[in-house]
Amino acid sequence: MAFHKSKGFKYLKNFIIGVGAAVVMVGALAKILSHPAGNTLITAGLLTEAFLFLMLGVLPPEKDYYWEKLYPGLDNYSSQLTPLSAGGGGGVRPLDADAVESRLGGMLTELQGMSSSLGSLKALQEVDFTETKGQIEQMGSFYNKMNEAMESMASTVDTLNSANDDVNAYKANMASLNANLNSLNGVYGNVLGAFRQ
Repeated sequence: MAFHKSKGFKYLKNFIIGVGAAVVMVGALAKILSHPAGNTLITAGLLTEAFLFLMLGVLPPEKDYYWEKLYPGLDNYSSQLTPLSAGGGGGVRPLDADAVESRLGGMLTELQGMSSSLGSLKALQEVDFTETKGQIEQMGSFYNKMNEAMESMASTVDTLNSANDDVNAYKANMASLNANLNSLNGVYGNVLGAFRQ
């Protein structure tokens, strides 16, 4: 194992960073208060920090670990995690082949349904509606003629009602004429009877 990956080096690096930062702060405070050791302390602290920044720039970066893959929910603050050492298997769960197959089967069924629907849409897109337009126009013409016929029938019924009124008036006139004729026949019969005597 490389020296810069050892535990001792990491501890030493953290110690030097902490001490260097503390020396810079004390040196800055001494410089602000115009203390005679201020220049020396701030120079020592800044040189320490410069050395540390140079060292951190030369060393390779630490490997990134994606712990949320091992412990799902790790990036969620309120999640309840069970460590792997507890034997609960809180992190990695074994794949259940039946569950995966069932899910994939359901997805396949949905995809087949979607494919069928898309096929129907494509068939509908390819339908020629030019004849349908003519048929719709013919139906519209038929309905217009039917409406005209219904209006004509309504007019005929009105005419029949009017004719019925005329017939009733005619009957009344005929009855009145018949009564007048009977009355005249009586008068005529009296006149004839008078002449015979």
